[in-house]
Amino acid sequence: MMTTSPQTSQAVPPFDAECAAALAPIADMLAKPVTIKAIPMLRTSRDEMTAVTAEELSRGGRFDVQEVEVAAGVPLLICRPAGVQTPVGAIYWIHGGGMIMGDHRTGLGEPFACAEEFGLAVVSVGYRLAPEHPHPTPVEDCYAALVWLAGQAAGLGIDPARIVCAGGSAGGGLAAAVALLCRDRGGPALLGQMLLCPMLDDRNDSFSARQMSTSGTWRQDSNETGWTALLGDARGGPEVSPYAAPARATDLSGLPPAFVDVGSAEIFRDEDVAYAMAIWQAGGVAELHVWPGGYHGYPVLAPHAQLTRDTTTARLGWLRRLLEP
Repeated sequence: MMTTSPQTSQAVPPFDAECAAALAPIADMLAKPVTIKAIPMLRTSRDEMTAVTAEELSRGGRFDVQEVEVAAGVPLLICRPAGVQTPVGAIYWIHGGGMIMGDHRTGLGEPFACAEEFGLAVVSVGYRLAPEHPHPTPVEDCYAALVWLAGQAAGLGIDPARIVCAGGSAGGGLAAAVALLCRDRGGPALLGQMLLCPMLDDRNDSFSARQMSTSGTWRQDSNETGWTALLGDARGGPEVSPYAAPARATDLSGLPPAFVDVGSAEIFRDEDVAYAMAIWQAGGVAELHVWPGGYHGYPVLAPHAQLTRDTTTARLGWLRRLLEP
């Protein structure tokens, strides 16, 4: 198994000033790495902070909300614009949480922002988490739920030709993996893939991972915990599947158009830039943004910062061009 090699002496890109101010209240928490032992406590505290009700999900009655269970009891949250009779497109959302935390009600601000702007449904999948459910369970849950969604689309009032697979962090990595599975298995034809600061490379040894080894909101040691929970002793070794870590893919041709964005001051920067470049080199379509001074998760922690507003504008702009060619 390949091990990480932190280099804490390297200069670190400065955080955007507005976004940095949002870290002050959680500085003590950020000083502690995420460990396997801490996962139960982190899940409990995160669930308490992110819990949302059906009423909140309805956004003041603008969305009809239902929850179903698909293959293996995986929950799927379906929020469709209320009162719309014609089929609508959908953001198929895969939540973040380092492969070890979160659920289908986590991080929904981003997909709802897209849905409200363009009249889309939000469909969020609650894949099973590592380490209790290691690879391939998380990605297979996400793929199976997408196949179910595409097959049931007519009855749900969703246009199967206008599904965008999206996710942030670990969810972004799973979204990239789902796009690979759709291509390789002849699965649902995705309109696009929206990869927000995606977690793509189990080797955890890029320049930016080493550069940000002790800085930011998701450090190199925490990242190692997430990947080890998913892959065990295989993490960093030669046999890791691209459906677990999409950075391992050697062929990125034939994929739906991709949007990739990442902060300049986070560990995923270099693997995300490399993934967009590999799509271009394979003749594909990708839009890449590296946001100056952005750390991992800054749009959530600093929602009113100018950098977050610029980030949101770029994401919506890409989606507008995808939906309205």
